[in-house]
Amino acid sequence: MSETARTWRREAHGALVIAKKNALLYYLKPPVLIFGVLFPVFFFLTFKMGRPVAPEEIVPGMVAMALWFTATAVGPLVTPWERRARTYERLISSPISLRAILAGDVLSGLAFGACLSVIPIALGLALTDAAVTNALLLVPGIILGALSFASLGVLLAAPPASNPSNIMLLSNLVRLPLLFVSGVFLPIARMPAWARWVSPVSPLSYAGDLIRAGFGQVAYFPAWLSLVMLAGFTAVLFWGACRFHRRWRAKGL
Repeated sequence: MSETARTWRREAHGALVIAKKNALLYYLKPPVLIFGVLFPVFFFLTFKMGRPVAPEEIVPGMVAMALWFTATAVGPLVTPWERRARTYERLISSPISLRAILAGDVLSGLAFGACLSVIPIALGLALTDAAVTNALLLVPGIILGALSFASLGVLLAAPPASNPSNIMLLSNLVRLPLLFVSGVFLPIARMPAWARWVSPVSPLSYAGDLIRAGFGQVAYFPAWLSLVMLAGFTAVLFWGACRFHRRWRAKGL
């Protein structure tokens, strides 16, 4: 085995160990459950109550929104907790790279978001007339969406704050605007012209579109474009996370 292959194998193993550590220590923390599970459910229902929308049409938006908040909740909460507990320095000094550590955080966000997205899917199928008509779009939409959302969460955790509330404030300043232009509450085709121009900058627009198509509803973007854009968002956001985390570490913060 070449040295490069051994390095990548060590990095992959380190990322999996970090993801397992996050799952065991942080998944059941109250802030993670509140910001990742309860907040999106009540937030979505608040906007849908009283509107003449068929229950089965609500399900794709609920799934997309739950995935958005759960996958982006892990990074902004885990990293400040690590800094406050003084365990972040131990991670940085371990024999794995910063890239592997951040990849582990992304993987934990992916697993958290993808697993919990099963709950609104199951409830929607059981309580409404919604039906999954194209799993080949639904499953990639959830997985690639969770990857890009988790990468965004890790990027937002880059500032050297030891208080999770500071990072969550910054996180919501980014997540909420991207949520409102994504087509979750109002289909992109029915948005004002300015919103249709802005919606492509949100990764949730593409994940939500794939999830909607998976439930047999009309998609706004071609499926291939949504898949390519989600992969591109993942690569760019993870690159940005590595860059900014490394920059703060170079400053000793």
